[in-house]
Amino acid sequence: MPTAPAQNTPRDCTIADALEVVGDRWSLLVVRELFYAQRRFTEIARNTGAPRDILTTRLRKLVEHGVVAREQYSDRPPRYEYRLTEMGRALSPVLLTLKRWGHEHVRKSEDPVRFDHTCGHEFVAEVHCTACGDALGPGQLNLEPER
Repeated sequence: MPTAPAQNTPRDCTIADALEVVGDRWSLLVVRELFYAQRRFTEIARNTGAPRDILTTRLRKLVEHGVVAREQYSDRPPRYEYRLTEMGRALSPVLLTLKRWGHEHVRKSEDPVRFDHTCGHEFVAEVHCTACGDALGPGQLNLEPER
């Protein structure tokens, strides 16, 4: 008798797809450092604390996925620096909302890094609806049925 297909397959999800590219501590910290204008391997290694072999692997993966560009700046010896691509720069809202969450729910003390907006005030990331402009609050989202 044939068996029914397994019902415990993972949900098809763009969050899962994104996590395949940047879903580990070291990858997001690399993106953070590039966002903070650190371009060289030694700077990124120092500021993330990542072991060199892991950092090399993460940088290679981020380059392969188009999040980061690798550019040679010295011939002898060959040396490279890294820059966020447009795709990588598009992660800035993710980092900034994660930073806010970490400050409010994990660290709960003085934030060591502060950003000021061009308006002159401290920048605090906030998720809002692009249609009406309202900030996202509890109970304001409705999950649409899967298609």
